Amino acid sequence: MPARYPLPRTWLVTDERQGDRLWGALRRLPKGSGVIVRHYRLNEPERRKLFERICGIARSRKLILFLSASPEKARRWRADGVYSGVDSDAPKAMPWAAAVHDLAEIRRAERGGAAILLLSPLFPTRSHPGGATLGLPRFRQLIGATRLPVVALGGVQMRHEPLLRKIGAYGWAGIDAFIPDSNATTIRT
Repeated sequence: MPARYPLPRTWLVTDERQGDRLWGALRRLPKGSGVIVRHYRLNEPERRKLFERICGIARSRKLILFLSASPEKARRWRADGVYSGVDSDAPKAMPWAAAVHDLAEIRRAERGGAAILLLSPLFPTRSHPGGATLGLPRFRQLIGATRLPVVALGGVQMRHEPLLRKIGAYGWAGIDAFIPDSNATTIRT
């Protein structure tokens, strides 16, 4: 890992729904934030081209860049880390951000050597309308069950940051949070 360790507290998670609004979102990220490149539906050459463009912006803005892929691909593409679920191969030589949703997945991520956990969904999301959420009490309970830094994902907006810190979250991540015209779900706290 480059000298930019420790890992960021604020993360942008990319998604096909962002379209061209992604570029403005990357520029709105605070310096030192993280970016997780997903874009699962793109074919390999298009995804690589997108990653390289994001990488250029990330490097110039001193952003940490994780790739949702195999550890081998993340290394080949020169990502700073890898993002994946707990059922994939945990990387051995680079930081791993584990996508987790419950205590069993948290324990698997701990055993697998995760550097940071993205716990979701905290609130209702546009990406999973009507899906079950953890809610604040369960989220707080899960944070207390691990020593790893926990990043809140799922319907989270910048304005939730003080509340999340108060309940023990290391940080937060969003797909729509840095896109002002996204009509992101509004959560009353």
